[in-house]
Amino acid sequence: MTLVQSKFAKWNKQFIAGEWTEGTSDKTIKNINPYNGELLVEMKASSQDDLDRAYETAYKAGKEWAKVPLGVRAQVIYKALAQMDERKEEIIELLIAEAGSTRIKAEREWTAARRIMEESASFPYRMKGDIMGSDIPGKENRVVREAKGVVGMIGPWNFPLHLCMRTVAPALALGNGVVIKPASDTPITAGLLIADIFDQAGLPKGVLSVVSGSGSEIGDAFVAHPIPKIISFTGSTEVGKGIGKLAGEHLKEVALELGGDNAMIVLDDADIDRAVEAAVFGKFFHQGQICMALNRIIVDDSIYDTFTDKFVAKVKTLQFGDPSDPKTIVGPLIHEKEAERLLDVVEQAQKAGAKLLYGGKANGSVLEPTVLSEVAADNPAAQKELFGPVALLIRAKGEEDALRIMNSSEYGLSGSVFTTNLERGYQVAQQMETGMIHVNDQSVNDEAHVMFGGEKASGVGRFGGEWAIEKFTRTRWISIQHQYRDFF
Repeated sequence: MTLVQSKFAKWNKQFIAGEWTEGTSDKTIKNINPYNGELLVEMKASSQDDLDRAYETAYKAGKEWAKVPLGVRAQVIYKALAQMDERKEEIIELLIAEAGSTRIKAEREWTAARRIMEESASFPYRMKGDIMGSDIPGKENRVVREAKGVVGMIGPWNFPLHLCMRTVAPALALGNGVVIKPASDTPITAGLLIADIFDQAGLPKGVLSVVSGSGSEIGDAFVAHPIPKIISFTGSTEVGKGIGKLAGEHLKEVALELGGDNAMIVLDDADIDRAVEAAVFGKFFHQGQICMALNRIIVDDSIYDTFTDKFVAKVKTLQFGDPSDPKTIVGPLIHEKEAERLLDVVEQAQKAGAKLLYGGKANGSVLEPTVLSEVAADNPAAQKELFGPVALLIRAKGEEDALRIMNSSEYGLSGSVFTTNLERGYQVAQQMETGMIHVNDQSVNDEAHVMFGGEKASGVGRFGGEWAIEKFTRTRWISIQHQYRDFF
């Protein structure tokens, strides 16, 4: 066993029904560092039997968990927060090694996940019912809000801790049982680490389980299983459509946060230097492997050349390579094949008329930050989610044209607009067909107390704050007839 493997050896088991145990599948999961290709840990995958046991115990233990005093649930979340604080450096190192996160990104992800937990600790006290009158004499109508039951969470690999915690912490705080199926590329930070944190925080055994396995073996069963009431998924639109279809066949609710072809509109009166700084961050943070990352930067024709020169100059200052180096801004993609895919996108974009201004080369899984200018709105590269460090600069002939280009995408997750006239920015934002729009900021924003979600092909449902409470609870009508009524 190498030094690297020995460091990660504790993460070679599944967490099922409150126990650290080996999966019972014949298949194995190899956890590989995306930057250097080193094997971090290998584990036996979960089987259908493991999945059944996880769901069954989450159902039974979850029913008891929903009955405990509100303060007990809140205290578990607070103790989990303490675990996050005590283990901050461990968590950051795991995110760097397993997800290819730069240190800058890993620290921000830790902060975001922590903030979600902090917000969720208040949720037990924010579940509200209602008492309503009636048209029937002597009847009292009570609308009660309760835990939904069991939540199935399918986790992503790009922001594994943050985006899984966005479902897990609210769901637990509100009294649900939870089963996580983490991305196979990040089984630790998208599942096992979360389970360990809550286990150490005193969460009752069985309320939370993690089953890491191949989609071919347990993927469909995870969604179609009769126990979970809701399936939460963050990932690609293609996979999300399949999950939504399967969940619909079994009459299950979904929370789907899917892909994005996000755009920033830079209007003719924008502060160009500020817009450039925001655009570079929104495009290249975590190598562009973010559902909210900027794909298209749509710039008014009158300032396009100036913006482009300053944008390229800024991009040339970005350090890329080893994610463990604190100065690195652009780290590795999750797989070398992703770099190859994006190089093909860059080549095809140039054939369609785009000009390569910078980058366009890869070393293993590290793709240089790349800038393409003179990208037509209908260029194939501008019609898809890139999920990598490739910036597309598009000319717009005025505000109306910019909006037309912006809204031509099938996606609608996040977006932004830059202008020195804030009221104009608000009016433009109202016309942008996305779930989230940011004036004088870039598209990568997520606050635990504010709604998060997209439109069109970017997903269904909302996360965050009151919207999370709505998503992970149900309401029921219980009426009380205080005096017997006549029916005939």
